[in-house]
Amino acid sequence: MNQFTELTQTAKAWPFEQARLLVKRLARQGRADGEVVFQTGYGPSGLPHIGTFGEVVRTSMVRHAFEVMTNGAYTTRLIAFSDDMDGFRKVPANLPNQDMLTQHLGLPLSKVPDPFGTHDSLAAHNNARLCAFLDSFGFEYEFISSTEYYTSGKFDDALRMMLARYEQVMAIMLPTLGLERQQSYSPFLPISPSTGHVLQVPVLERDVDAGTITFTDTDGRLKETPVTGGHVKVQWKPDWALRWTALQVDYEMSGKDLIPSVQQSSKICRALGGKPPDGFNYELFLDENGEKISKSKGNGISIEQWLSYSIPQSLSHFMYQKPKTAKRLFFDVIPKNTDEYLQHLAAYDDQDDKAKLSNPVWHIHNGNPPTHSVPVSFSLLLNLASAASAQTKEQMWGFISRYVPGASAATHPLLDQLAGFAITYFRDFVLPEKSFRLADARETKALVDLVARLRALPDGERDAQVLQTEVFAAGKAAEFENLRDWFLALYEVLLGQTSGPRFGSFIAIYGKDETITLIERALAGELV
Repeated sequence: MNQFTELTQTAKAWPFEQARLLVKRLARQGRADGEVVFQTGYGPSGLPHIGTFGEVVRTSMVRHAFEVMTNGAYTTRLIAFSDDMDGFRKVPANLPNQDMLTQHLGLPLSKVPDPFGTHDSLAAHNNARLCAFLDSFGFEYEFISSTEYYTSGKFDDALRMMLARYEQVMAIMLPTLGLERQQSYSPFLPISPSTGHVLQVPVLERDVDAGTITFTDTDGRLKETPVTGGHVKVQWKPDWALRWTALQVDYEMSGKDLIPSVQQSSKICRALGGKPPDGFNYELFLDENGEKISKSKGNGISIEQWLSYSIPQSLSHFMYQKPKTAKRLFFDVIPKNTDEYLQHLAAYDDQDDKAKLSNPVWHIHNGNPPTHSVPVSFSLLLNLASAASAQTKEQMWGFISRYVPGASAATHPLLDQLAGFAITYFRDFVLPEKSFRLADARETKALVDLVARLRALPDGERDAQVLQTEVFAAGKAAEFENLRDWFLALYEVLLGQTSGPRFGSFIAIYGKDETITLIERALAGELV
């Protein structure tokens, strides 16, 4: 074991903590090598959302930590499993052609027409969207369709086992159900030969040797159907256990709201002769109102929306941080996570190996972070876009190139991307909320003093610390009891917002003379 691998054995980052638990599982099972299976699940009734991405990226981080920790002793697979044979029970509000979709409620998702008109089914469309965004992030994974595994016979052995141990499965499930639901419950949901719908009906007879069940179809007739070959779909908790057993899954995480389901599915998995996977329960994402993000409500941020306003790594950073803490996921978190990612990236090269293993960028970039130089924060770019009313990256670079001599879009491609994102974010989120106010008497005195102090500095002064010192001095001279009130005044009067960057850095990039002009316009009431 080399020194770096040794450090992973005690690394405190949560992916390593999870990897160590998985190593212990394998040791208990006497598995010193072979294949280790990681799985994530997706319900394609709605469009892929950030919660879906979060599960994949976090699982990938654990997978990579495990591979490094075990030094290649095992091969690994990451399965992205789509439950696309599930019955279509509710039309998500964010899908088009609502009336058409309503007419197909009850069908397997893989049989519901695509409301977008681009694929053979709703499931095929959403599966394609899932794979497209996984591919765009460079994830290494194997996509599996529930429909394909049911209909091709790949689940047949596990389905026959569930039929043979039907009573054990029922004994696990029935105590968790209400009295009315108990009367109709069966782990097997037959696909109606008459309508093609996924039926929630009682199983009247079972023939283990023949591998069939008998039920009453929608036309009132008794029907006998095989449990194999795609003629039934299993209820989702038993289905989860079926999947774990058939695919021999070693690791799968899930949301905190699914803890009872994990417990029930684990019992069923054991009843089928399988071993439930390891994993942990992450906290849920909340929208800006503190409500759970839902595919059917469409109240979250889509992957495409986040990527319209920042780099992909900022989204991965959001997912890495505190997975067991509930976090609000709305557009205001994008700039913060962008800057935190950039700060961690800037610190990485100067860290020792132990510190690197705890740096989020090590996990975001599979142990090989890029060496990008980004000398301007995203929040500073946002305020530059605001003060300059920038509409193009060329306008932004007119300021940036003076602040960072010799820098250009060619020499700083990441900074160029961020400049474009800053313009878009400013236009869509900051500009509509901007609200300038006039300065009061004390603020006016301080602003006039700041103009005088800036004029006294050498032409072209761009030392952010020197400029920040003058800003502080103006606030102190105006006898602000709390200098935070002075900086709040700067943001509200000059930028029309309640927060902003370190003001000396803003002056450095925007320009001393330009800042003087901005202050004079504010004092003249031209910004209100």
